[in-house]
Amino acid sequence: MENGNHEIPENANEHCPGPQSESAGKSDACEGCPNQQICATAPKGPDPDLVGIAERMATVKHKILVLSGKGGVGKSTLSAQLSFALASKDYQVGLLDIDICGPSIPKMLGLEGQDIHQSNLGWSPIYVDSNLGVMSIGFMLPHPDEAVIWRGPRKNGLIKQFLKDVHWGEIDYLVVDAPPGTSDEHISIVQFLQATGIDGAVIVTTPQQVSLIDVRKEISFCKKVGIKVLGVVENMSRLKQPVLDLEFERIFTEEKETIVENVTEWAQKYIKENAPELLSLFACSKVFDSSRGGAAKMCTDMGVPFLGTVPMDPQLGKAAEEGRSCFEDQKCSSSASALLRIVEQLIASHE
Repeated sequence: MENGNHEIPENANEHCPGPQSESAGKSDACEGCPNQQICATAPKGPDPDLVGIAERMATVKHKILVLSGKGGVGKSTLSAQLSFALASKDYQVGLLDIDICGPSIPKMLGLEGQDIHQSNLGWSPIYVDSNLGVMSIGFMLPHPDEAVIWRGPRKNGLIKQFLKDVHWGEIDYLVVDAPPGTSDEHISIVQFLQATGIDGAVIVTTPQQVSLIDVRKEISFCKKVGIKVLGVVENMSRLKQPVLDLEFERIFTEEKETIVENVTEWAQKYIKENAPELLSLFACSKVFDSSRGGAAKMCTDMGVPFLGTVPMDPQLGKAAEEGRSCFEDQKCSSSASALLRIVEQLIASHE
């Protein structure tokens, strides 16, 4: 993003005049650029829809983007549980899912099969509770297995429509769940919301280098486009669960064949009878390699806040599968407290 609101595509030629320039797609610098035809035919001047977006977003106090450099790190789970947590604290919350090719938010909020309704005020969010509304392309698909095969302009058009036409009303927080990477959707959401004020981005990673390499790029993207990094969350920092939730196996060889025997029932009975003091303990294991310092060290290196770690908790995964909050009961004992600490830091940063 360069020259204010004049977006320069990252794959543009050197000396690109900018898509809003009268010479866009026509100058010598445009020859051979993959964007030449789009730039030459695109309308020039300020986008009139930005006025409508600004008017719609005027009723939203805080806007938080949830980003990740890599897929599969738990970004949508964090977005969903962050929204549940804010709503549980009596804030008015909206959750916008712009992960157009992989909209998992309806599943994680227990809203599969819902349809979007329109009124004279615009599109109405689907409500989990009276103070938690959700909007996602997942509500627009005729079948949950339907693939969304769209090029960039159509994706950007839908994001713009979500921002311009969804009637959130007066809300305290709008949480935006974005797709992984730094794709068209990221550039669009920043461009469309920048004039209305974005509080910042929460970036989700796992501890190992293969994830952190991509997260560094995400942080660089935020710095380049002027989005404040509110902090980084290290998800799946380790597997953590009560001892009685573990399964036990005995592996042995018999006649050159490897036999795996489930001995969970025997092991649990043995612990209860011979070592009951172990029943209150949690078993922990590092699933991913964090020997190089994980997200905490990366945050120190890049000068951004570290919000904390969230363990890999099977109960949290189950809550996401069932579309419910991990805070409403004591089942997510490993992860709920860690998530709440992160939420409280985010709330404190806005007070």
